[in-house]
Amino acid sequence: MPARRGAPPSRAAARRPRRLAAALAAAVALSAFASLAPAGPAAARTVARDGTDPPADRGPRGDFEGTVPLPGGRRIHVECRGTGTPTVVLVSGARGAADEWTHAADPAHPGAAPVPSASAVLPAVASFTRVCAYDRPGTTRFDGTQSPSTAVHRPTTAADGVADLRAVLAGAGEHGPYVLVGASWGAMITALAARTGDPRVAGLVTVDGASTHLRDTLTPAQWSDWMRKVDAMRGPEGLEVPDYPTSVAQIRAAPPLARPLPAVVLSSDEPWDLRVGDSGSTWPAWTAAQNRLAAELRARHVTDTDSGHGIAVEQPRTVTDAVREVVDRVRDGQRSPGR
Repeated sequence: MPARRGAPPSRAAARRPRRLAAALAAAVALSAFASLAPAGPAAARTVARDGTDPPADRGPRGDFEGTVPLPGGRRIHVECRGTGTPTVVLVSGARGAADEWTHAADPAHPGAAPVPSASAVLPAVASFTRVCAYDRPGTTRFDGTQSPSTAVHRPTTAADGVADLRAVLAGAGEHGPYVLVGASWGAMITALAARTGDPRVAGLVTVDGASTHLRDTLTPAQWSDWMRKVDAMRGPEGLEVPDYPTSVAQIRAAPPLARPLPAVVLSSDEPWDLRVGDSGSTWPAWTAAQNRLAAELRARHVTDTDSGHGIAVEQPRTVTDAVREVVDRVRDGQRSPGR
């Protein structure tokens, strides 16, 4: 999600379930975070609270929530549930923690904060395959508290995100193949991960994902103003600040996908705006970038989402259905590798 004050606002969208797109580029209010109950018996669940490592060998992979060590002494919070292959990895938008995938908007209370829900993306996906979500450095939970993941006091790039993603999965003892699901800014990370030669990446889903195409579809004034606003998000708290220009260069310098991957692109259909530049709405540029992304990935493009930018919390079933489609296609390819 690039979000707060001038970044694509997926957590802002999450706060205001629908029809409030004009407010999405404003500062973000956050809501309650809570873990959902495990789907299986308590005896089958392996839980490590923050500050501990997952067991080095826990046999059949059980549900796990805790922090894992990274090179250099940092730690990142991760939650994994379910069984099966491929493993789905959920990559949140800017400053969005893993609870972006465990919470959903409550249709009975429009405008209220998302709440923990069994229909949210992570628990729903866990019903048919293994799934993990994690907190990047400097992300915030819906209750406004900062993630226990070690903060990084500098702007972060897509390459930084890929390095952390791979280290988290290794530290948690997870194994490919992987279906990567990237929301907003998170789609920049998954795009680079898929292009940098990791054969374990077997499928992609983007959830109103940011992309390199925005550099071309936004006017020069809109792009420059947006980058100034993102840069102004820097502060002493160590909250995440995406480095878009460097990330665009990294992705464009990476080789193209070695082979077409099963992919679905989900796009918002309720207009919202970055509120940058003096050239009118950024909505046409966003939709044009979504179209280009879908064409680049040769993906099925879902534009009828009945959602603003925060599709994961506004319409979690839409995301879950897209993930299931890609998972099924990956499984079918594993059964019939010669097709």
